[in-house]
Amino acid sequence: MMQLVQADRVRKIRTFLIDLIKDLSIEQLNHIPEGFANNIIWHLGHLTAAQQGICYIRAGLQPVVPEDYFLLYKSGTKPLEPVSAEAAASIKQTLFSSLDQLEKDLHNNLFINYTTWTTRYGVELKSIDDALQFLMFHEGLHSGYVTYMKRVV
Repeated sequence: MMQLVQADRVRKIRTFLIDLIKDLSIEQLNHIPEGFANNIIWHLGHLTAAQQGICYIRAGLQPVVPEDYFLLYKSGTKPLEPVSAEAAASIKQTLFSSLDQLEKDLHNNLFINYTTWTTRYGVELKSIDDALQFLMFHEGLHSGYVTYMKRVV
């Protein structure tokens, strides 16, 4: 099933990111470089929140992360305060647990009522297949930010 292949590609990107930042301190993860509105750990939380919006909410489904998590990291937000080491570990774990759930939900064909919408990048998403394609683009975009930020923290 192509959807599960796409989800696996997202998993590879997230695994790359976790490996990329594995040696960073909590201070480095929380550091907001000059010219940026957010930090590395925000980007990781944002990936999960964006996945919820792109895949679940647009299909009329409840997000698989708590509402307060979603509200902290959805598009248009920025870090309100530094996160603790425990919270950072939870964000990293949620990157994968939310993806595990996405794979189960894809397998169970839960995304049948996907509502067509156009992203801020002008990409029209009409189905979960489109959403997963866009999700890979989005993950790549934020991977670039994290890669750059790692160099300047």
